[in-house]
Amino acid sequence: MKKALLALCLLPTSAWAQTTVQSCARDVTFDKVPQAAISNDVNLTEMMLVLGLADHMVGYTGVSGWKTLDEEMRAGVAELPELAERYPTKEVLIGADADFFFAGWNYGMKVGGEVTPETLAPFGIQVYELTESCIHVGEKAKSSMDDMYNDLLNLGRIFDVEAKAEALVAGYRADLAALTDAGGTATEAPRVFVYDSGEDAPFTAGRYAMPTALIEAAGGKNIMDDFEKSWATVTWEEVVDRNPEIVVIVNYGDVTAEQKRDFMMQNPAFAEIDAVKNDRFITLEYVEATPGPRNIKAVQKLATAFKGE
Repeated sequence: MKKALLALCLLPTSAWAQTTVQSCARDVTFDKVPQAAISNDVNLTEMMLVLGLADHMVGYTGVSGWKTLDEEMRAGVAELPELAERYPTKEVLIGADADFFFAGWNYGMKVGGEVTPETLAPFGIQVYELTESCIHVGEKAKSSMDDMYNDLLNLGRIFDVEAKAEALVAGYRADLAALTDAGGTATEAPRVFVYDSGEDAPFTAGRYAMPTALIEAAGGKNIMDDFEKSWATVTWEEVVDRNPEIVVIVNYGDVTAEQKRDFMMQNPAFAEIDAVKNDRFITLEYVEATPGPRNIKAVQKLATAFKGE
């Protein structure tokens, strides 16, 4: 009887004991809930915050070097330090005694760089990779809203808040279904170009980048959805040839959305593009255009604009 009581006392207080999630092409097993997590970039950090995981974090990286935080985001990270303005070094992560890094390829990590799942493993830092970014390290399906849902659900499993993650994703799915059912999306898919940055050659969203999923969910078509890349550079000649009816500008960095619009509107080379002739530009903030909790409102914004409302 005493042995049975002792065994009961030694049982874990939580039902969560171990979980395995797929991170790109890797299966990653967690024996315990991370307690010293670090996220890179504003959108990945917001995924952590929307799941209520701030108390499991020791900081974040990769925001102020490129972007500014809005009021909502500033409030969410008020108690957390920014450990690096841009990509963190391995020393930064080790120095913070991190046990978990939520990042992606070109979202805090580079293929062949000093910060990768393999280089961090010897220091007890496990990595979960942003689903959208997996195209940089292997094959991947075309971008869809499921990319963002997948990350939230996996974070829910890793941090033992699975019910919260499932409820959140179910709500997002319902919001988009309601938008479609109410006739809130375009009936004929407008041709859309995503203008991120660059004047000599535009940096844009291809087949595997989140804006393709957002545009399609809103009833449009990314003119570069056959471009076998995530975020990458194309030529202006390609843009002119494909003649977008709408240009979606991603707003961040030193060049404002208005400056990007003016560049296209004032350049004679773009005068015959339908979007320019009709002055049809939509601005998405960086945090709306990259995978994260604000994607649903981004789809709603695009859908309204596509319908000309």
